[in-house]
Amino acid sequence: MLNTPRSLRGMVTSPHHLASQAGLDVLRDGGTAIEAVVATAAALAVVYPHMTGIGGDAFWLVMWPDGRTETIDACGAAARRADLGFYRAAGCDTIPWRGPLAANTVAGTVSGWDLALEWSHAMQPGLGLHRLLRDAIYYAEQGVPITEGGAALTAAKMGELAAIPGFRQFFLPGGHAPQAGDILHNQALAHTLRRLAGDGLDSFYRGALARDLAEDLRQLGSPLDLADLNTHHAQARPPLHVDIAGARLFNMAPPTQGVASLLILALFDRLRAEEVDGFDYFHGLVEATKQAFRYRDTHVGDPAFMSVAAQEVLDDAMALDRMALDIDPDIAAPWPHPPQMGDTVWMGAVDADGVAVSMIQSVYFEYGSGVVLPRSGIVWQNRGASFQLAETGWNALRPGRKPFHTLNPAGARFADGRTMVYGTMGGEGQPQTQAAVFTRYARYGVPLQQAVTAPRWLLGRTWGETSTSLKYEDRFAPEVIARMAAAGHILEPMPAFTATMGHAGALVLHPSGLIEGATDPRSDGMVAAW
Repeated sequence: MLNTPRSLRGMVTSPHHLASQAGLDVLRDGGTAIEAVVATAAALAVVYPHMTGIGGDAFWLVMWPDGRTETIDACGAAARRADLGFYRAAGCDTIPWRGPLAANTVAGTVSGWDLALEWSHAMQPGLGLHRLLRDAIYYAEQGVPITEGGAALTAAKMGELAAIPGFRQFFLPGGHAPQAGDILHNQALAHTLRRLAGDGLDSFYRGALARDLAEDLRQLGSPLDLADLNTHHAQARPPLHVDIAGARLFNMAPPTQGVASLLILALFDRLRAEEVDGFDYFHGLVEATKQAFRYRDTHVGDPAFMSVAAQEVLDDAMALDRMALDIDPDIAAPWPHPPQMGDTVWMGAVDADGVAVSMIQSVYFEYGSGVVLPRSGIVWQNRGASFQLAETGWNALRPGRKPFHTLNPAGARFADGRTMVYGTMGGEGQPQTQAAVFTRYARYGVPLQQAVTAPRWLLGRTWGETSTSLKYEDRFAPEVIARMAAAGHILEPMPAFTATMGHAGALVLHPSGLIEGATDPRSDGMVAAW
């Protein structure tokens, strides 16, 4: 998979081949890149339910051909009843990771689709919702083959999910974990998607569907209610940005960790590393990650509760210089640091008019809270399980507060006129994988697909791992690994092409109109182009 696909009329990449094709068909029918991403995202909610769904959150980064870059925050806030007293009454010292008490934040994904489509329709009338959700509805009704990764993950998590309301009915047919190639159906979700197509996406929050969702959540024991859904809206936000040699980089503002992704690249831009994948490269990016994560974990959360605006550090060249100088070129800084978690999908699309979209959506853990709403077939996220049950402090639970997010869609505009969108799933690994893909391609000229396929690393945890070591795929040169160990890094080898390293993707639009794309061999995805 080292050949980089190229086309001129449009391209979509996602971690599941059927979803990529759903998006491409929208482009072929005259849809925009935004409409293609909505179709891709809806299909992923059906064909990749262990990783995403319409019961989660999403963030969009849209790069317009006139040079504007805009983002959408489709993150839901904590329920108005989700306070310390609620969890004390339930006998909880911490918020459970699974079950109805973990389903404590509004699902924002569908509101993000709605706002993005408003932007799209401002350019051209657009395709109807029935068309955009067509393939997702088909796969939910007629079935989709379960992937090997989906089957393995379901089996691995069966013990903690089987007893959660709705999960067995929808995802454990006959009470057993499915096998790869078994056909998964979700008639209730198909009906929900049809309702959204007929009544409009806003009906998820203000309509008959919203009332059904709220009633199911109430009966299952979630603190969410109809008022929480009614008050939710996606928000248009200015992106974060930072300049490096030859490019301006963009990412999502808090409550995401987008600032960490930009900090890693801004700090590495100040370091010497002559050879891609050599010691200076590997060590430099890992140490830049430590600096970025320390900043993130000190300052980043719901922007309404932050004392320092994330853009300020990116604008402060002297502060970035000091952070870079704190990186020892030969010795690893102390670690670990408290890790962040999450499972997600990233997708991207570029259309013939030059609109480039980077979008990421998630239910947080694999299958989120595990709660499946019986009337709608929706898996509800557990993003609010990351809140701390504390009076004050970082990410402390408050009604109406947005939780910290690992999600962050990335983009770049190069001085030579290229536009790039890229991203990955992988919780703590997202900024690190973004850094690997971007630097290989942009700084060292590695072909795009090779930049995604090349071996990766992860400082911290993801995908259920508990260790905070520096994990690396065993395809790095032995002499590089030996130098990393000598520098003091606590190393843990991983198999080649392990899904632990995320499911990355990237698209690049050249000034000539040429589009290049890449997908991750660690996923079930593909680049779909015409």
